[in-house]
Amino acid sequence: MKRPLNLEDIQGNVTRAYGRFSFPFARYFFLNIASGEEGRKFVDKVRRQVTTSARWPSKQELEAGVVGPEKPQCTMNIAFTFFGMLKLEIPSRTMQGMPFEFIEGMKARAFMLGDRDQTETSEEAGNWDKHWDPIWQGNRAGDGNDANNVHMWISLNAQLKTPGTDEPVDALEEQTNLLRQWCKESNGGVKILKGNSRDGKAEFQSASAVFEDVHGVKMPTPKEHFGFTDGIGDPVFKGQYPDDRMKTAVVGRGKLMGNGWEPLETGEFIMGHPDESQELPPCARPFEFSHNGTFMAYRKLHENVGSFSQVVEEEAESYATQMDVPLDEARETLMAKMCGRWSDGVPLSKVSTYAEWRAFGKKMGFDVDPDAEHPVAEAGRAAKAQIDYIRSPEASDFRYADDMAGLKCPVGAHMRRVNTRDYLDPVNAVGVDPETGVQPENKDATTALNRRRRVLRRGLPYGPSNFDSKDDNTEQGVAMMLMGTSLFRQFEFVQQQWIQYGLDFHEGNNTCPMLGNHEHHKRHTIASDPATGKPPYVMNKLKTFVECRGGDYFFIPSMTSLRMIAMGIVDPT
Repeated sequence: MKRPLNLEDIQGNVTRAYGRFSFPFARYFFLNIASGEEGRKFVDKVRRQVTTSARWPSKQELEAGVVGPEKPQCTMNIAFTFFGMLKLEIPSRTMQGMPFEFIEGMKARAFMLGDRDQTETSEEAGNWDKHWDPIWQGNRAGDGNDANNVHMWISLNAQLKTPGTDEPVDALEEQTNLLRQWCKESNGGVKILKGNSRDGKAEFQSASAVFEDVHGVKMPTPKEHFGFTDGIGDPVFKGQYPDDRMKTAVVGRGKLMGNGWEPLETGEFIMGHPDESQELPPCARPFEFSHNGTFMAYRKLHENVGSFSQVVEEEAESYATQMDVPLDEARETLMAKMCGRWSDGVPLSKVSTYAEWRAFGKKMGFDVDPDAEHPVAEAGRAAKAQIDYIRSPEASDFRYADDMAGLKCPVGAHMRRVNTRDYLDPVNAVGVDPETGVQPENKDATTALNRRRRVLRRGLPYGPSNFDSKDDNTEQGVAMMLMGTSLFRQFEFVQQQWIQYGLDFHEGNNTCPMLGNHEHHKRHTIASDPATGKPPYVMNKLKTFVECRGGDYFFIPSMTSLRMIAMGIVDPT
């Protein structure tokens, strides 16, 4: 049964990853509410500027007379922590209906998430978050100082001002000044918290795409600072896209059923709609308050680019010797085997060897001709070819049940952990048949054990807008937002069981080679096809490449809910 969504009631960052819609810049603000009355007035001003999920007509649709909201130069969205909702004086009966993990907050769940070393002594444990940004050290510190608590999150996402530059449109600064003005008008009732950097001075968390300089022309890339193409396999759910686009968008990004790929149920990501169990997700009362809202985990993930480059280089030298391949091939192969995709986004499950990958890139037009008469235009053509590919079904249409032994894509690779696809189907056979040397394949495998663990991923890289910084000390990484109707069942489960643990992948205590904590477990096993006659390779020098620098859990209300909050008329009876 088809259930249309009221897109005008859903905040736009829930249904859209803005970076994929030509918004390569972002600013994330974290605010404190001292006065409930002033806080509600502030929310009332913000809600009138909030970007909804209402579809923006394309240029062709506008020419055909289709009516719809104009695509903004800069978007605005808002969310609240549990304590922020308390400060806005939302009734206790409503707050008691909130999920326990949201009430506790991310800091209290650091052990589970792998953000806190469980081997620290009690004496050391009091300062376990010393590597976090000051704003997050002060948040939920338990010292009774509510003035340091993060209550509200506001995001601004902006388009590019001029093609060929790395500057945002003027609207980004205009919207920033508008927030500052509203805070000033609150007479201390609402303030922007500083401390979004190690020096404690940053007023907001700035983020942007990483740009590539081509003969003086700046081109935004879909890559993060390690050099991997990111943001490809985000989940697709019912009502997210119009029917004509859904047919292609759902391939590889929905759920794999007997009839092929289908969109996930809306209730996995937006409250008030049936989820994959065909039930309405539990929500706080009144129903209108929770309906069309969702929850978000904001995580600032610092990338130790220097350590990553050093480990890959050292392991590549060993791999090149053991496998008798050139160093550049060893380097690219190891990165792909850690991630599950080649650096340009091509999945190992479809293009499994270095030679095949180079041939595939040439066929698809990813390679830049160094002798081209117009190098900038040639670079632009190659970049467009890559973008067109990663946005196509081809980049997401693959399975893991046909590669249970991980001969193409290692079973412990990052991608197989964050989205297991059909790998966990209980009928699947594990390993290679010792007599035939062939992997048994369950052609009827489905994603039944995976479809309740999906999360929407939003965010952008932060730090330098180029690839020049190759050390651990540079402030660079990804400002990540993960959304779903159950942070416990979706985000926390994936983080704890699949990223920081390996049992479901027959990897024991081995953690994710990219996101995992490697203080104690430093291995990543790469299987080798028996037909090649070459042995498997075990990376054993892994370091912790990604560190959480802070964050919290937020509730993203619907437009209806925002109006109720602003007017102070939330009534749970």
